[in-house]
Amino acid sequence: MSESLINEHGVEISTKRIFSWDELDKTYWDNEGLTGQIISGEHMHLIRATYAPGSTYPMHSHPYEQFSLLLSGQIRLTVGEETREIGPGDGWYAPANVPHGGEILGEEEAVFIDVYSPATLWIIDNYFKPPIQ
Repeated sequence: MSESLINEHGVEISTKRIFSWDELDKTYWDNEGLTGQIISGEHMHLIRATYAPGSTYPMHSHPYEQFSLLLSGQIRLTVGEETREIGPGDGWYAPANVPHGGEILGEEEAVFIDVYSPATLWIIDNYFKPPIQ
């Protein structure tokens, strides 16, 4: 039996070195059907978020920096003072405390990957609910 490793912020560090998203729990983030998955390392979180067509990626900010990469779908995205329509392969950087969010465009769900640093309980406690059964 392996012992869990915990980082300096109280987050469990993944023991998986190679993984499939299918192996990770999926959780609801809100009542509008937004789903997410998370895996944490010693210094960062990797998150996969899925937003339904026509939904909103609410404007928000947080005390941690974030890089994101859109895998599918279209978003009218705002980061700070800049707003653009983006598609698959486009990404964004939200420094700490910079407002960001947008609107999901078209008929396709938007799926993107976020990397947050550092890996703290803040993101888990504020956004992740019990796994979908």
